[in-house]
Amino acid sequence: MSDHVRDLASVREATDRLLAAVGTLDNSTVTEPSRLPGWSRGHVLAHLARNADALVNVLEGRPMYESARSRDADIDRDAPRGLREQLGDVQDSAERFQRLGAEDADWARTVELRNGVKDLASNVPFRRWIEVELHHVDLGIGYELEDLSAEFTQREINFLAKRFRDHPGLPPLLIKQDDGRMISTGAVQALTLEEIKADAPVPLGIVIQGRQADLLGWLAGRRDGSGLTVDRGSLPPLPPL
Repeated sequence: MSDHVRDLASVREATDRLLAAVGTLDNSTVTEPSRLPGWSRGHVLAHLARNADALVNVLEGRPMYESARSRDADIDRDAPRGLREQLGDVQDSAERFQRLGAEDADWARTVELRNGVKDLASNVPFRRWIEVELHHVDLGIGYELEDLSAEFTQREINFLAKRFRDHPGLPPLLIKQDDGRMISTGAVQALTLEEIKADAPVPLGIVIQGRQADLLGWLAGRRDGSGLTVDRGSLPPLPPL
């Protein structure tokens, strides 16, 4: 089970790090393109603020967003704001999330996120940590996947591998990390009756190997996988997150 108290502290540290980095920008650089197609840095900052409020909704038992359309409209509305407004909004919304996280609650309860996705309340702080860290990278202001902690990177690789497990649009995949850890994901590859009777080994599927940062970048849609080694097939396109 997730340690939500520890994760909330990590969210605060990551948010402070992001705010300090963004604070060195100016109004013109906030309007420049981010690394996310079609989004400026202002879009990324607006999304971070609205996501914090959306996760407050989740923890308080309300729909995460009123609708997909309203979510996108709120981000488009807030994206053109100046640096001071962006910083204030990200900070204030982050504090609202932290205050709620500090309250006594049943963290073992199930909550509902977007698109009917359900999870334990105790996992919500880690989901927020993901948002802050990856979108800090998306800003394109000098913070890279290699700067993420080993703990965060490993947990996010595990999280994404679990998310893609049993996905019908993917072949069986075996992720091999440089430290020797292996994670299976993608479709489950069933053995035939003859193979079972013959005690055949379970097929590996496509084997993907590389550094933590490159594996995370590919799984999270931030890198094209060119830094990875692929055996027993070619690197498949991943479904959208």
